[in-house]
Amino acid sequence: MRDTERRTTRNATPTDGARRRLRAVARRAAVLCSAAALLAVPLWPAQGASGSGGNEGKGWRGSWATSVQQPGPGFFPNWSEKGFERQTVRQVVRVSEGGGSARFALSNRYGAAALKVAGATVGRTGEGASVRKGTVRPLTFGKRGSVTIPAGAKTFSDALPMRVRPLESLTVTLYLAEPTGPATFHMTSLATSYRASGDHRADESGAAFTETSESWYYLAGVEVRGREGGRGDGGRDEDGRGEGGRRDGVVAFGDSITDGYGATVDADNRFPDELAERFAREGRPRPVLNHGISGNMITTGTPGTGESGVDRFAKDALAERGAGTVLVLEGINDIGLGGSGGEIPDVSVEQLVAAHRDLIGQARAKGLKVIGATLLPFKGAEYFTERGEAKRDALNDWIRTSGAYDKVVDLDRAMASPDDRDRMAPAYDSGDHLHPNDAGYRAMAEEAAEVF
Repeated sequence: MRDTERRTTRNATPTDGARRRLRAVARRAAVLCSAAALLAVPLWPAQGASGSGGNEGKGWRGSWATSVQQPGPGFFPNWSEKGFERQTVRQVVRVSEGGGSARFALSNRYGAAALKVAGATVGRTGEGASVRKGTVRPLTFGKRGSVTIPAGAKTFSDALPMRVRPLESLTVTLYLAEPTGPATFHMTSLATSYRASGDHRADESGAAFTETSESWYYLAGVEVRGREGGRGDGGRDEDGRGEGGRRDGVVAFGDSITDGYGATVDADNRFPDELAERFAREGRPRPVLNHGISGNMITTGTPGTGESGVDRFAKDALAERGAGTVLVLEGINDIGLGGSGGEIPDVSVEQLVAAHRDLIGQARAKGLKVIGATLLPFKGAEYFTERGEAKRDALNDWIRTSGAYDKVVDLDRAMASPDDRDRMAPAYDSGDHLHPNDAGYRAMAEEAAEVF
């Protein structure tokens, strides 16, 4: 957990209003979701936009990541639909692995036009929107202080020599002078982002940042290179492999349960965060990268919940440098939302299995190991039905017994109430009977760590 003396935390257990917004987002997304709409979404090119000197060299590996989404309404109010103009956005992320230098990925995957970033900085996180004194550093892109990112592309900053410690929080600040239009973003960050009018990228104080949001904007990843003390690149090649071809990064891929919905805001208690902490405590630190999207489905994509898991897997999970394992936890939204009277189609167990096999095949084609996680109990959730429960049981049985995955994390059994195995244990329940609380996410991480 992040040092709570430095950051103000507040409970993010979903309220009735938040759950109503979740349902509204799903319904609105379903109506908008047509084959034509999905085909019109610009894709993130495999190499992205260049124009950045940070793309050269060897040894880069992911240390923090998020999956970006199409602009639109979310569970909570956000700034993505209108975008930014003459405004500064300050965002906080926590890396999982340290290094001697870092670079920062910005994404315009869903932009309708080129994105012009007038300037950017990074600093060590202080309290709230503040940055620790003397730590603000400018970011450059191809040795320039500004960058233009084409629609549908991403770019990296130049390498910034700085000691990054494992599990350290960094504050990235973007000044967006010209109108951006709707902004590529990540809807449910479980972290406070801050906005100020005018150019405040160099501010150490957070006083100018009077507006807040619980989403990330344009920021898509942090990669590190070299050792924490800055002594070279550790012998890793350009894919993040170490000596002997080692790739030990873990990508957690899924929906809102991977995303962390229900955890305390600003506390880094998402399940992948807790897994990274467990590795660090055991003296075997490794990158853990969160590619969950709240509301995401493995078989179906909507503008509000992201492209389907099958469609976004290569662009999100498989694009991470230094990753050797993907942990898949997805399918409960397909079961709960599908065939419920909206435009999201009903899905069979056979279709769910086929989608999981698709992900497994994609991962293995890239040389990655793939771990399957059984779906958590959801009895009592708003979209629970006995028919859905039968599908969950059947899919979980396939994940456990088919041998299709390299290993299995049985989160169903780990998280179930001893009094009713179809219901989440009360000690782990955030209150909506679908998403875990902080203790539940910690228990998930403990269970997952046993298979590594």
